[in-house]
Amino acid sequence: MNIDFEKGNGLVPAIIQDWSTGKVLMLGYMNDEALSKTKAEGKVTFFSRTKERLWTKGETSGNFLNVKEIIVDCDQDTLLIKADPIGPTCHTGADTCFSEANESNALFLHYLQDIITERKNSTADKSYTKSLFDKGINKIAQKVGEEAVELVIEAKDSNDDLFKNEAADLMFHLLVLLEAKGFKLEDIVGVLSERHKQ
Repeated sequence: MNIDFEKGNGLVPAIIQDWSTGKVLMLGYMNDEALSKTKAEGKVTFFSRTKERLWTKGETSGNFLNVKEIIVDCDQDTLLIKADPIGPTCHTGADTCFSEANESNALFLHYLQDIITERKNSTADKSYTKSLFDKGINKIAQKVGEEAVELVIEAKDSNDDLFKNEAADLMFHLLVLLEAKGFKLEDIVGVLSERHKQ
């Protein structure tokens, strides 16, 4: 990572994005030292322009931003940091510094999809997911069918927790089936999007 700190007089903007929802949480500035500390400790640290010192987000509130990924833009002068926020991000108590609710966690499905792909391609993995791929497409399809039936059964009862757990089981096995067939969630979203246009 070759960051151009000189362009901004030693500072670069750092956009903080929730890794699971995609919401932009805040904008801060980093110098080389702040970036190094962020990488070393796994918690977002900025350079405070008003206090003229390093400042780790959450050092007084406990609302840390745990780093998941750091990406630099094409000009090497802006950072995108994907983070897992512990509590609200804004000093006002709001989820974000832009007064947006940070509620959707649908992007977690993409993270889970990547894990499923990793497990499928692993030679050393002894996980449940790997065992499904080892058993082949028929077993995976059978599991999707079983989970769908279990979800239908739970839908007729009034236990919300059991219903949600069965829905999660079906979603997981559907992602495994998509991977086994060579498709991604985006392919199915594309079909739904095209249907919506009609």
